[in-house]
Amino acid sequence: MDLQIQPLLTEDWPEVRRIYLEGIATGQATFETEAPRWEVWDAGHLRNCRLIAHSQQQILGWAALSPVSRRQVYAGVAEVSIYVAETARGRGIGKSLLEALIEHSERCGIWTLQAGIFPENVASVAMHRACGFREVGRRERLGKLHDVWRDVVLLERRSPRIGNLIPERD
Repeated sequence: MDLQIQPLLTEDWPEVRRIYLEGIATGQATFETEAPRWEVWDAGHLRNCRLIAHSQQQILGWAALSPVSRRQVYAGVAEVSIYVAETARGRGIGKSLLEALIEHSERCGIWTLQAGIFPENVASVAMHRACGFREVGRRERLGKLHDVWRDVVLLERRSPRIGNLIPERD
């Protein structure tokens, strides 16, 4: 497969939204139950860390970063969102996107990436671990999705190139 990763542009939103809705439909990707309008999504994500994966002009997945806080002290900390089209899952596209997002985030001065993942989403947890994320905790009964309490595993990746503020742990 000739996979290319490029910046996510405004005109990509219809396909990005479609893929996001496919993720929402699984009940394993997010607490969200609907995709927002472009303006809302755009305002909530860092403009310089948004990527799409495509092959033969078809968008197969996307990844983006959201700030964890507006406070300056957290300017180098961001939360990962990554979604792969239903028909493209299990082919390494998510990992390719995450690796590219990590590289791009470091070029933008991000020193910590975090991800909150439902523990039942075993593939996503494994992918993040394969890309250098470590589990830092489990938030039990963090929220309800369709009237069911859900736990969230919190994973993070500290950049070895940016900041070096905290030594790596095993």
